[in-house]
Amino acid sequence: MKLLRDTWLVFGRYLGLLVRNPAWVVIGVVQPLLYLLLFAPLLQPLANMRGFPSGGAYNVFVPVLLVQLGMFGAAGVGFSLISELRMGVIERLRVTPVSRVALLLGRAMRDMLSILVQSLILILLSLPFGLSINPVGVVVVLALIALIGLLTASVAYAVALWLRSEDSYAPLIFTSTLPILLTSGVLLPLGLAPQWLRNIASLNPLSYAVDAARAVFLADLGNPSVVKGVVIMAVLSVIAIVIGARAFSQAAA
Repeated sequence: MKLLRDTWLVFGRYLGLLVRNPAWVVIGVVQPLLYLLLFAPLLQPLANMRGFPSGGAYNVFVPVLLVQLGMFGAAGVGFSLISELRMGVIERLRVTPVSRVALLLGRAMRDMLSILVQSLILILLSLPFGLSINPVGVVVVLALIALIGLLTASVAYAVALWLRSEDSYAPLIFTSTLPILLTSGVLLPLGLAPQWLRNIASLNPLSYAVDAARAVFLADLGNPSVVKGVVIMAVLSVIAIVIGARAFSQAAA
């Protein structure tokens, strides 16, 4: 009960900061929107190629934009935490009875909410381009994106607490996310990739989330990849929460 109360208090504080500066929600949508406008049309000629999933280019590409949004949207949250470390906020938390798990979850919930709002905006903007999805599919995909955001944010906070420097955090977090995204089939379906790249992708947990999101957008909710992707992201999120909470305990102990 105390954990829930503490988490809600931390979430309320950081949600207030987000509400006072909602521009970041709009800014977070700009990059995937540019992909939607400038890259997705290039996929139209590929839609009939062997290895390209059936269902339309936008139903194949928009779900991975959401996955990308979930990952990149949460990857940069460590910058604000490093700023708080520098200002002594974490130091002052030493004397509070707030749960260290709540310090992580409250922030991560704010990040998840921001990503979900951005995802809804992107889905709505994609409808005029020919995207089609049912309400149940939207709920499933948003749940999947929320798990990706929780996983990435938890890891990002842990890394920020370990490094304590933007100069170290920025190259590490953004360089590490690039190969993860490229081997997950975000830009192009892995059905078009050579076998050696598919073998590498099979070791990438995010590729299963991409498969799950695509299956949902292609009206194949019964596909086993949907359950597999959600379960993998859920398990990894729990592990990331444990790692992130331990980092907060060490930083604020």
